[in-house]
Amino acid sequence: MAEDHLLTGITVVDFTQFLAGPVVTQSMAEMGAEVIKVELAPLGDQGRYLPMIKQNRSGYFIQQNTAKKSLCLDINRPEGKSLVAELLKKADVMVENFSPGVIAKLGFGWEAAHQLNPRLVMCSVSAFGQTGPLSRLPGFDFTGQAYAGVASMVGDPDGAPALMGVALGDVGAGMSALAAINAALFRRERTGVGTRVESSLLDFLFRGHEVNVEMHSISGGTFKPNRCGSHSGAYAPVGYFKAQDGYVGLTVPSGLWPRLCEAMGRPELEHDPRFADNEMRVKNVKALVQEIENWMQSVGTVEEVVALLTKQRIPGAPVLSVEQAMKHPHLVERQTLRSVKDPIIGDVQIAGMPISTAQFPRHTGRPAPLLGEHNLDILSRHLGYTAERVESLSRSGVLFSKEI
Repeated sequence: MAEDHLLTGITVVDFTQFLAGPVVTQSMAEMGAEVIKVELAPLGDQGRYLPMIKQNRSGYFIQQNTAKKSLCLDINRPEGKSLVAELLKKADVMVENFSPGVIAKLGFGWEAAHQLNPRLVMCSVSAFGQTGPLSRLPGFDFTGQAYAGVASMVGDPDGAPALMGVALGDVGAGMSALAAINAALFRRERTGVGTRVESSLLDFLFRGHEVNVEMHSISGGTFKPNRCGSHSGAYAPVGYFKAQDGYVGLTVPSGLWPRLCEAMGRPELEHDPRFADNEMRVKNVKALVQEIENWMQSVGTVEEVVALLTKQRIPGAPVLSVEQAMKHPHLVERQTLRSVKDPIIGDVQIAGMPISTAQFPRHTGRPAPLLGEHNLDILSRHLGYTAERVESLSRSGVLFSKEI
């Protein structure tokens, strides 16, 4: 058994694939839960086939599935379905991210699962939610961004919406689900009864509108949020500004505007009518950007500009490439970037789990599982199966394993 951790003793039956669902169960596994990743034979999690592939092993899969155990079975066979039912009777949590309705067709919807185990917490993660006109549609992160109005806020105002380049909706929906599961587990400790919870990419992404929704509402519809390139349409100066050798991310709330003017050696800008308050700075953002970029380029490099801003306690940051971020000492020291030793391709650098505690390690160090790697371990410990019985089920095609 793993060393004591926040979720030690919790058993999770994991029916997830790709990203949003696996984020939930990976976080639980890294916090000590035993996560039994139920993969449908013969292919398993479709994330196993996404790039980058090396020696038939997917870096994508490795990134999302560390510390889990893999049980690969044919759920359409009565024996396979029976195995899942028996595991659910002993589990604390079930997580699935099939399209709404699929888990019920497999025989393990909420009503069936709750009957098998009234203490079970069930979590469903989907693109658009379990109810509503869009709920049965297929969708991924960029689909959710489009429906949530997020895509309309990214890119040049005179061009097409830009792809964000990171899967914020998937990861955000996953972390939302994690919060819901932990709340349901807390409730179960008080009541003894499991709860069904859910999260969706669309719900999370729409909640990401910090000011757009309420500004449009309160203005009576006169404020129409739209993409505005490298600078905020609600605050100024907030955006990306060019120094001599790159860009600086600058966020200056109204209370810090006088301090920025002082740092620039231009105290008179504080009282310039064009920049008198946030509303005027937004209105005259082109002139404001020109003033700030002229100053930055007179200072020098991104490093020099950021050093000066930091000295004045003004939030400014270099716009790093992914390669640069992976080498940054802060990300390395905090294990925001981590290395795992994969059994097939060796050391792989991946993004770390975003939750840490003072008392416990941030990561278990255990790699992502091979397909069906833990068939014997799981069935012998949880269901009392002998090695001979597991071997028989493997020969008959109920269980499956492969080194991918």
